[in-house]
Amino acid sequence: MIKLIRLEWKKNNILKSIRDAAITTAVLLVFMLMTAGELETQETVEMYGKGMLDSSVALFIHASYIVFAGVMIAAYIVGAYEKKMMNLMFSYPIERKRIILAKVSAVWIFNFLAMVTSKIVIYIALVLSKSFMGITAQSIPIGELSFWLDIVLSSAAMVSISFIALPIGLKMKSSKAAIVASVLIVCFTQGNIGGATLVNSIPFYGILLVAAVVSVYLSIYNIETKDLL
Repeated sequence: MIKLIRLEWKKNNILKSIRDAAITTAVLLVFMLMTAGELETQETVEMYGKGMLDSSVALFIHASYIVFAGVMIAAYIVGAYEKKMMNLMFSYPIERKRIILAKVSAVWIFNFLAMVTSKIVIYIALVLSKSFMGITAQSIPIGELSFWLDIVLSSAAMVSISFIALPIGLKMKSSKAAIVASVLIVCFTQGNIGGATLVNSIPFYGILLVAAVVSVYLSIYNIETKDLL
C-alpha cells in the first residue's frame, strides 16, 4: 500500500501540491497578521470571554484545506476516471479496492500533514509576533497539551469530511462537481446564519465523519465488478 501511495504522489506531482500548500499557508499567515490586532484585543476578550484569534485561524485553515482536498480528490480519483486512466490501472494485477484506497490515502495523508503544519506555522508565528505587532494572542494556549491535541484531531476530522465530495464527483462523472461539492461543504460546516453556526459542534462533526466514511465505502464497495465510468 505504501508503494501505491508513493506512486500516486509521484504521478500527480506531489511537489506542486507542496508548493501550493506552502503558498496557501503563507497567504493565510499574512492575512492573519494583518487582522490579528482587531481579532485579539482586550475588548474582544471582555466581550466574548475569549479572544477570536484562535477560532479565526482554525476557520480559515479548515475552509482552505477542505477545498484543497477537494481539488486533489478531483485530480487523483475523479479525474482518473474522466481521462480513462483507470482502465489502465485496473488492468494491473492489483485489487481495484487497493488502488482506490491508495488514492484516498494519498490525498488524506497529504492534506492532514499540510493542515497540521499550516496550523503550527501560523500559530507559532502569531505568538512570536505579539511583542512587535501588539497581538496579545491570549486565545492561543500554545503551552497546553490539549491545544496540540485539538490541532491533530480537528485536522483529521476536517480532512475526512472533505471526502463527502468523492461520491458526488463520481456520480456526476465530473471533477468540477467534486470541487464545487467541497466548496459547499465549507459553506455548510464553517459558515453561519445570523448567530447560528455548526462550527465546533461535536455531534454535527460526528455525523459528518460517519457520512465521510460512508462516502468512501460507497465509492469502492462494488468496484471489483462495477463497470468503469
